[in-house]
Amino acid sequence: MPYAPATLAELLAAGFDDIIDVRSPAEYAEDHIPGAVNLPALSNAERARVGTVYVQESRFMARRMGAALVARNVAAHLEGHLVGKGPRYRPLVYCWRGGQRSGSVATILRQIGWQAETLEDGWRGYRRMVVEMLYKAPFPAPLAVLDGNTGTAKTELLHLMAARGVQVIDLEGLARHRGSLFGARAGGQPSQKAFETALARAMAGLDSARPVVVEAESNKIGDLFLPPALWQAMQRAPRVALAAPLAERAAYLARSYADLTEDRAELAAVIDRLRPYHAAERIETWHALAREGAFEALAAALMEVHYDPRYARSALRRAEPPQHRIEMTDMRAEGLAATADRLEQAVARLRQPDAGGTVRSAGHKHRA
Repeated sequence: MPYAPATLAELLAAGFDDIIDVRSPAEYAEDHIPGAVNLPALSNAERARVGTVYVQESRFMARRMGAALVARNVAAHLEGHLVGKGPRYRPLVYCWRGGQRSGSVATILRQIGWQAETLEDGWRGYRRMVVEMLYKAPFPAPLAVLDGNTGTAKTELLHLMAARGVQVIDLEGLARHRGSLFGARAGGQPSQKAFETALARAMAGLDSARPVVVEAESNKIGDLFLPPALWQAMQRAPRVALAAPLAERAAYLARSYADLTEDRAELAAVIDRLRPYHAAERIETWHALAREGAFEALAAALMEVHYDPRYARSALRRAEPPQHRIEMTDMRAEGLAATADRLEQAVARLRQPDAGGTVRSAGHKHRA
């Protein structure tokens, strides 16, 4: 019988020696079960060839061709990734819907003597569990939002809080983007499905009795969208706001975005993307600062004229002020460590809203 986990957490904790994705490399690249290794039964080109024969000629010919190709590919995997596996090897094998590709590979592995199992409904069944978690179920733990103007080191502080034992989810890290026009990272972003897989994996490991901290975001990070259930939970969640002087934030951003400022052509291209929002003279001023290498001055100007006003407008739309506000005067390493200590204490004191919007704390309540 195929293995049929009830939840994503059960699947991730099942303890198989390997999770083997036998789909094509292109299918694997779009999304795969966390930790899965890609041992394709058919390459991208082979899958396309077999599909063409299946549609245009005959199912029998396609299956015969596919069987020969799968046998050759499995032989290569047995002499590659699988060569050192011992007699007690127990892998979980899956394809798109738990059908012929995973069944064929698992049959060969079982004939060797390994305890190979297939995943019921394959990746399609796994994807249903992800969708259920992200789009239908409520967020599984109390949520807190770390808010603040651009340049207040929210992402770095999340990591420092995690090192102190606070539950956090780094949404920008999962999305591989820093959340603004200047936020692209080398290698680009994952697919929407792969982002959701990474998010679901992080959520599956949460302790539901403890708060989890995320950074304030819009419902879109780069080209990726936050699932509606998470976005709605973030809108209702209590917030801790960070504040720091403009000069401190500018110096911090100049250090943090060194990868972008080293690529002058890319920096110029990003500044040009601001043309719809600002006059040509202002854009040219920013280009001049970039050419001069005046990156702190450039960061300060961008925040003062572009990012801070946008943050202020979004703050005005919020129904409730932050429950805690933390002022930072030193954004170097020691100062951020001290701020992380204060944040840990602030998160522990946050009051959580119930389903009706009532904010509850020890012994009293008020309407959110």
